[in-house]
Amino acid sequence: MTTTHPDSRPPAEAAPEHLGPRSWVAAARHALDRPLTSYYLLLVAPALLLTIGLVMVLSASSVDAFENHQDSYFWVRRQLVWVLAALPVAWLASRVPLRLVRRLAWPGLVVAVVMLALTQTPLGISVHGNRNWIGVGQLSLQPSEFAKLGLVLWAAHVYANKERRLGHLQHVLMPVVPGMLLVVGLVLWQRDLGTALVLLAIMLAMLWIVGAPGRLFALALSMAGVGALYLATTSAERRERLLSFTDPFQDFLGAGWQPAHGLYALSSGGWFGEGIGASRQKWGDLPEAHTDFIFAVLGEELGLIGTLLVVALFLTIAFAATRVALSTKDPFVRYASFGITVWLLGQMMINVGMVLALLPVIGIPLPLVSYGGSALLPSLVALGLLLGFARREPEAARALAAKRRGRSAGLSAGRVGGRGL
Repeated sequence: MTTTHPDSRPPAEAAPEHLGPRSWVAAARHALDRPLTSYYLLLVAPALLLTIGLVMVLSASSVDAFENHQDSYFWVRRQLVWVLAALPVAWLASRVPLRLVRRLAWPGLVVAVVMLALTQTPLGISVHGNRNWIGVGQLSLQPSEFAKLGLVLWAAHVYANKERRLGHLQHVLMPVVPGMLLVVGLVLWQRDLGTALVLLAIMLAMLWIVGAPGRLFALALSMAGVGALYLATTSAERRERLLSFTDPFQDFLGAGWQPAHGLYALSSGGWFGEGIGASRQKWGDLPEAHTDFIFAVLGEELGLIGTLLVVALFLTIAFAATRVALSTKDPFVRYASFGITVWLLGQMMINVGMVLALLPVIGIPLPLVSYGGSALLPSLVALGLLLGFARREPEAARALAAKRRGRSAGLSAGRVGGRGL
């Protein structure tokens, strides 16, 4: 007769001990520690945001498109054209050598400054009181959107060249701060306060990452706050928005109309939303439903779960880009990754804050989701650059090379087997 040791257990009984929360956390950490994690996150999260954006542009713009253009697909068709044009450019940005990107940094800044100046010429177009567009024939562009990308790459290039001299304040400030303030001044000349604040946030973020002293931030924030308040008071519309954003229902029929209906849309969405296409606020009550306030329509149709998904996807991009910035040995990649992260994440936070009536309405779109080719193209190019940074990391490059060798070996084996048969 055989006996069983009292401490021995069949393997099947031990399995449940390895399926608890600790094992899930360990599995998640293991997945995040893989060399291609950042690469895949930067590939999947923007793709999901872009898909959600196209669906929401179709839904949010259909009423306005039919009313003004007799075609419910007018706006989404134009957005799809921009997506199809931007994706190859983003792919090219992910493949272009870093030395070429850096060579284009100074010319890119010059082009951005020239484009911003052209808005005040006969080529300039006024939209909602802001002369911040240029138009040639049927094509119209918003230069300030391209200036965001140009500034990030230029500042990253300058700071990378000065890597060993950034312990001195003069090298931290010159020439990045005057160059950025020049662009901010040109944007303010267009009366575009929202974009100017985004550019200032990028500037402060770049100064922080290179180790600027804390007193400089206190001074910069104080000056920016005073300047923003002054500029807001010089425009009756901005002043009304500034005074009413904390309680949009106080001036419901005036400056509070848009944020109030944004809150109506969000509150009616509940947990899971009314369903795609079922928004009521897009039927004329909510201005700019497919652009600046598309997050409100998203909340109404997809509910709290949908809005949290979108925010989580932006945080995923920020997480992956920060991983790239912290792991790289190339200072240009580090500064550019951090600048792009602050740009996209900061713009998302401002847009969501506007819709939630936590911030004044200052006309900032939701990256990758709102309608608009001028915002979409530079955003996708920036994400393409991040994707290229991630795939060039030594461990990621080795992992990708191993995958390619594995696929080649598999194809070769298949061809040999086919000949044998």
